[in-house]
Amino acid sequence: MPKLSPAAGSALPVGARDPRLDFFRGLSLLMIYINHVPGTVYENFTSRNFGLSDAAEGFVFMSGCAAALAYGPKMKQGLNWAAVRKGWGRSWTLYLTHMFTTIWAIAIVSGAALWFGGTAMLEQQGYQVMGSDPLAFMIGIATLGHQLGYVNILPMYAVLMLGAPFLIRLGQRNPLLLLLFSIGFWALSGLFRFDLPNFPQEGGWFFNPFSWQMIFSFGILTGLALRHGHRFAPLKGWLIWVAAIWVAICLVWVKSETIKAGVGEYVHHLRDLGVPFFLVEFDKTYVSLPRFAHFIALAYLLSLPWGVPRFAASKAMAPVRLLGRHGLQVFAASTVLAIFSQAVKQVHPAGFGQDSVLILGGLAILWAFAGIRDRIRQSDKARAEALHARHAAPHAPGAAAATADGKPQYAAAAR
Repeated sequence: MPKLSPAAGSALPVGARDPRLDFFRGLSLLMIYINHVPGTVYENFTSRNFGLSDAAEGFVFMSGCAAALAYGPKMKQGLNWAAVRKGWGRSWTLYLTHMFTTIWAIAIVSGAALWFGGTAMLEQQGYQVMGSDPLAFMIGIATLGHQLGYVNILPMYAVLMLGAPFLIRLGQRNPLLLLLFSIGFWALSGLFRFDLPNFPQEGGWFFNPFSWQMIFSFGILTGLALRHGHRFAPLKGWLIWVAAIWVAICLVWVKSETIKAGVGEYVHHLRDLGVPFFLVEFDKTYVSLPRFAHFIALAYLLSLPWGVPRFAASKAMAPVRLLGRHGLQVFAASTVLAIFSQAVKQVHPAGFGQDSVLILGGLAILWAFAGIRDRIRQSDKARAEALHARHAAPHAPGAAAATADGKPQYAAAAR
C-alpha cells in the first residue's frame, strides 16, 4: 500500500497510509501494554507520567482518524448502506475480539488461582463477581454490562463504530456541525451523567462512549481534513504558544506534590460553588476538560509539520509503525500478555529482572506477531495481484490467439 510523503499540504490518496497514523497508534499500543502491567519501573516512562491524559486518548483519537480515512471515501456521494454495513461489521469484529480477550483473561486469572495460589486476583478488577454470582457474571460478560479491569476499552470502541458512519457523513457535510454536536453531547453526558449501565453491579461503563465520542469525533475531523491535504486545526502562532504553555503547565502539575495539593483544594472549592465536575476534575470516564485539553494540546503540537512527520516515517521507527499497522490484533495480543504478566507478578513477586523479561519480552512477542501478520498480508496481496493479472491477461490487446486444441496462446506482448 502506498505511503504518504510527510510533506505538508499534499492530499492523501485513497488506499494510502500516513506513517504518522501508524507510528502514533503503535506508540499508544506500546504504552498501553506497559501501563497494563502495573508495578514495573517501565511504567514511569509512559505518557501518563508527564501530563493529565494517557495513551487511551491517543488510541481512540487515531481510531477515529483511521475510520474517517477508511470509510470516508465510500460516502463521498452520501450515506449509504454499504458504508454503514462496513462500520457495523467493524463493530461486530470489535465485540468478538473483546470476547476473545475477556475469555483469556478469565482463564489466566483462574489458572493462577487454581494452580499457583494467585487467589488475590479473584478479588480485584471485577473477577470477584465470578465467584459470588456466576450466572449474572456470565450474562454481564456477554451483554457488555460487566467489563473486567484492563479489558474494557474495546466495548466503548465498538459502540463508537456503530455511530461512525453517521458521524463521518456529518463531518463531510459540515465539520463545524460535527464539532458542535460532539462537544454538546459530551457536555450533556457530563451534566446528566449519561452512561451505559453495568450489570450485575451498579454504575456505568468505565469508558463511557457518550463522553469518549468527542475524542473519536476530533479524530474523524482530523482524518477527513488529512484526506483532502489540509489541517483541521490551522497553523497559528498563538495556538502553538497556548498548546505549549498548557502542556508545560500539566507537566509541572503532575510532577509537583505541592501543586497537586493546591489544585486539589481549588477544585474542591469550585465544586462547592456548583461548577460541574467534568469541567474541573480529572475523571477518565467522562473525559474531564483538563484531561481533554491536555490531550488535544499535545496532539496539536505533535501534528506540527516540523520534524515529527520525518521522525514518524524514519527507518528507526519502522518497528513502532509495524505495531500500528496491525492495531486491533496487536491490542488483543497485548491484553492477553498483560494479564498473563500480572498473574506472574502476583504469584511470583520479583524485581527489575523479571519485570524486564515481562515487559521487553512481551514487546518482542508483539513485534514478532505483527511481523508475521505483515508477511501474511503481503503474501496474500501478491497472490491476489497475480491471480488478477492471470485473469486479465486474456483480455489484453493482441493476446487472444488460440491453438488447435482450443487452449489460449498469448502473444509475446502479453507474456
